[in-house]
Amino acid sequence: MPTYVYAIIKPDGSDGDRFEVFQRISDPALTAHPETGVPVRRVPVASQFQAGSDAQRLSNSNLERLGFTKYERAGDGTYEKKAGEGPRTISADD
Repeated sequence: MPTYVYAIIKPDGSDGDRFEVFQRISDPALTAHPETGVPVRRVPVASQFQAGSDAQRLSNSNLERLGFTKYERAGDGTYEKKAGEGPRTISADD
């Protein structure tokens, strides 16, 4: 289940303290604090990856094993395949 960040809404409309809640993606956003009942709003935050393991998860061999195709820019609008299936190169002219 994802973790969502919520902010308490102060009487002047500004954000107060923040807290995190584990919720299903299908659950509606909270409108009140689960313990105190004060109004809250969901705060958008960037997704995060665990430090140290990104290189392994995004390695060419792991991406290919999971069925992804990875291209890297080779220059002049050309991209070379580094992992997965598909053409060896792609370009803007294709």
